[in-house]
Amino acid sequence: MADAAALLTLARSAGIQIATAESCTGGLIAGALTEVAGSSDVVDRGFVTYSNAAKIQMLGVSPDTLAAHGAVSEEIAKEMADGALANSDAQLAVSVTGIAGPGGSEHKPEGRVCFGLAHQGRATQSETVEFGPLGRAEVRQATIRHALNLMATSLQSAQ
Repeated sequence: MADAAALLTLARSAGIQIATAESCTGGLIAGALTEVAGSSDVVDRGFVTYSNAAKIQMLGVSPDTLAAHGAVSEEIAKEMADGALANSDAQLAVSVTGIAGPGGSEHKPEGRVCFGLAHQGRATQSETVEFGPLGRAEVRQATIRHALNLMATSLQSAQ
């Protein structure tokens, strides 16, 4: 379980900068990283793209992909991560898009979060995690923890 400080140490030792592209967490992943003193040499930027328009304008997400798969999908998570990498000086980007709650639907239930991970020189990855109806705050906290772990695992596998 990587915490923000451990992730920053890994990134710093690898000479890697990080970008985030966040929807359901509204910038909390970038906030967790920048809560650590001295993070400015590792954290390049964060994109809060809560609306579909923001995903398109800031990250270059395809309107066709949005129409075909919806905002909460691995396809969009991948495009968000790729867009964060392309629109930053970072070499590692994580993205999140999901249903923090309350609410959801049969097809997109509360607690479903799609993650994207773009690491320069590698194929972009995506995955969906079903956190379940934990409540908005806990889904968001679980999403932050999972995103930090995804980035740490990617950095550790590069060593």
